[in-house]
Amino acid sequence: MDYSEIHNTIKSAKNILLISHVNPDGDTLGSMCALYCAIEETFKKKCDMMLLSKVPAVYEFLPNIDKAKNIEDFDKSRVYDLAITLDVAALDRICSGEIFFEKALKTINIDHHQTTKNYADINIIDPDASSTGEVVYGIMKTLDWKMNADIAVNLYTAILTDTGSFRFDNTKPSTFEIAAELVRAGANPPEIYKNVYESDSRTIVLFQAHCISKSKFLEDDKIAYTIVYKKDMEKFNAGDDAMEGMTEKLRAIVTTRIAFVVKEMKSGGSKVSMRSKFADAAQICAVFSGGGHKFAAGCTIKAAPEQAAKLILEEIKKIKEL
Repeated sequence: MDYSEIHNTIKSAKNILLISHVNPDGDTLGSMCALYCAIEETFKKKCDMMLLSKVPAVYEFLPNIDKAKNIEDFDKSRVYDLAITLDVAALDRICSGEIFFEKALKTINIDHHQTTKNYADINIIDPDASSTGEVVYGIMKTLDWKMNADIAVNLYTAILTDTGSFRFDNTKPSTFEIAAELVRAGANPPEIYKNVYESDSRTIVLFQAHCISKSKFLEDDKIAYTIVYKKDMEKFNAGDDAMEGMTEKLRAIVTTRIAFVVKEMKSGGSKVSMRSKFADAAQICAVFSGGGHKFAAGCTIKAAPEQAAKLILEEIKKIKEL
């Protein structure tokens, strides 16, 4: 793939905005911070990094994450020369940040979701990549941009989290080869793993145990789901980061073929996170204008949690192989 247009666009831009998606995960944050470091290292330029939600505590170790600012801290009248989204499958995933993206003189979309649309001036989308972090690595490698330890830590974290510690089906031989290059560049696998997977607070552990204990199982335990209400989050004083990994825990049950978690949103409606072992989760979520990957997807439904769960179950039960 020819990335020269990206290089020239970044080189000519006087001010650049990097945007992560709402409810950020390791891929969007790691990719954003890696690109921030890469642009600083290669072009000697500073970027602004935009957050639409609070950074989960487990990702506070990422190099330069402290330089990212919440959207409330941005001047809404500002027009950037260049705005770049990372791991953003659709513009509604950047919420009110969309105004900054649309006003920018030039836009770039870097992603790996199979459902991503070409909404930017330059779209770099690789559905075969394990993560957006892997796409950013490919750009850097192809353009011979400088690599350093901070970039390596960010990209390794992006790849580690989106492959589920190299467990998911998006893990390929090339994924390990890239990870090895990042380790050679300064990423420390044990340290990163500990930060991401062994740093949960007591609140998160108890909150998830509570929610999972209310799970329902259907079709001979092939379907597993739970509903997380606002009152649950208030009871445990849990933030959005407390939802991380809950759907994976349900999918990990040996009998489960498809799992989902429905979260009641403060603003109304329900957010659905789905994980599958066989069915195309992205297709199911696409019915509700969502998307993602074949075995990991999500959507937002304008309905109460119980109704949202019912609608999702109706779509799942249409699958003949269940």
